[in-house]
Amino acid sequence: MALVNPMGFIEKARENGVAISSFNIHNLETVQAVAEGAAEENCPVIIQTTPGTLKHAGIEYIAAMVKTASEMYSVPMALHLDHCTSFDTIVKCIRNGYTSVMIDTAHLPYDENVAMVRKVAEIAHAAGVAVEGELGRIGGVEDELSVDDRTASFTVPSEAVDFVKKTGIDMLAIAIGTAHGEYKGTPDLDMERLSEIRNVIDIPLILHGASGVPDDQIRESIKRGIAKINIATELKIPMAQAIKDCFAASPKENDPRKYMGSAKNAVKEVVRQKIRLCGGTNLASKL
Repeated sequence: MALVNPMGFIEKARENGVAISSFNIHNLETVQAVAEGAAEENCPVIIQTTPGTLKHAGIEYIAAMVKTASEMYSVPMALHLDHCTSFDTIVKCIRNGYTSVMIDTAHLPYDENVAMVRKVAEIAHAAGVAVEGELGRIGGVEDELSVDDRTASFTVPSEAVDFVKKTGIDMLAIAIGTAHGEYKGTPDLDMERLSEIRNVIDIPLILHGASGVPDDQIRESIKRGIAKINIATELKIPMAQAIKDCFAASPKENDPRKYMGSAKNAVKEVVRQKIRLCGGTNLASKL
């Protein structure tokens, strides 16, 4: 089927007490891995890209690959732009078929952040595209964006109410203790803060930096209202390891179909595991 706005299947996930997995991709093999994994689990999925990936591969190439993948399988798929600070890039992605976008201007003063997010929401909604905003700062490194521990800040529930009302966003990414990239220790999510936010905000809540978060905390966060889980680093690590293993076994290997094929399979296995963790298996049958 064609790419869809993800809000329909995100709401269905909320109704069923589960969450949608959203995976960062970078090339053909990662697109294939996510699409095949979602189809095998019979679960709707969000395929997402950072601005850095778009710079590496090109918006047109990415959009064409994901559109093709969506047409090959019967499970709904959405194409999402993750952590974008550029209004122009968002417009280009919408014009190329993206069905969801995230404007990340959380680093700006509050009023400026609100104004920019509202501007994106207006143009995206006119095109039938979903919009994700972020309030609070998630630590770590995502693509070319870096937030250290001193500037990371948790989402304040009362500010979240005002932010959602003024911006008109469809989904809200919140900061409750996750971080982008690899964790130095075991993360400890602020579940009480999540519950407080859920009690005053009715739109879907998003958990960024979920790679490396213990499974029990992922399940608890879903119970408390997280509707979309973002996975990036946990796909990169097995992909890199599979390629390393291929060359360790055959140092003279020069066929990319072999080492990238192994990498794809490693990524797909993680995709399926994460979908099962989030409770999404067979969700497509309920749409």
